[in-house]
Amino acid sequence: MTVNQTFDQYVKDFEETFSGWDFSFVSETGRIQSGALSWSYGSQVLPYVRRADSLLDMGTGGGELLSKLLPLPEKVAATEGYEPNIPLAKERLEPLGVRVAAIKEDSKLPFEDDEFDVIMNKHESFSAYEVHRILQPGGTFITQQVGGYDCRQINEAFGSPENVYENWSLEAAVHGLRQTGFRVKEAKEEFPVQRFYDVGALLYYLKAIPWQVPDFTVEGYKEQLLDVHHHIEKHGYFEAKQHRFFISSVKV
Repeated sequence: MTVNQTFDQYVKDFEETFSGWDFSFVSETGRIQSGALSWSYGSQVLPYVRRADSLLDMGTGGGELLSKLLPLPEKVAATEGYEPNIPLAKERLEPLGVRVAAIKEDSKLPFEDDEFDVIMNKHESFSAYEVHRILQPGGTFITQQVGGYDCRQINEAFGSPENVYENWSLEAAVHGLRQTGFRVKEAKEEFPVQRFYDVGALLYYLKAIPWQVPDFTVEGYKEQLLDVHHHIEKHGYFEAKQHRFFISSVKV
């Protein structure tokens, strides 16, 4: 098989179905591998989930993570803003007693003041003011975020505009939370490496993360994709740096 034939085979991966927040099509085969963080979000949130009387999971995706944190509190809700994920989340979580709320705006959540004593958030945007409103005094907001410098090497390789969230960082998030009335207990920020071992894995990633390269199409970036393909053929992988930060905070 020629190089171009191999490339054409990988391009077909852009048509693969992506649902929920499931990267197993490429991650379980080792086609994408990510460096380890010094913390585990799941291990961090689990003790809070076990002690909570009322819990909200913001940006639950298809409910994949929340459904694995059993037993859940008696009162638990989840939000999701990406329409294709909403039926998946309801199917997975409603049998567990979770109220799944479809949302359109971070600043307008369908919950009462002081409704939850724990709010967890993994890779979901948020309004610090709205989180403060629905969290009980003394309650915990715990989040892991994707920072604005995430995988910017992809943008550089494609000559595409920078990530629209490039100013989103640990410093910015901590400042916003403190200004809103939170006491930050713990804050960490790291840049682990992520490697793509074939261009099809990169295409699948870009389909799942469309905001990385907002104007992306295969035809529009075919020349750059071929360059990445040749780079991988020569070096074995294409490498980018992720941007992750973690915050545990209390409403005061």
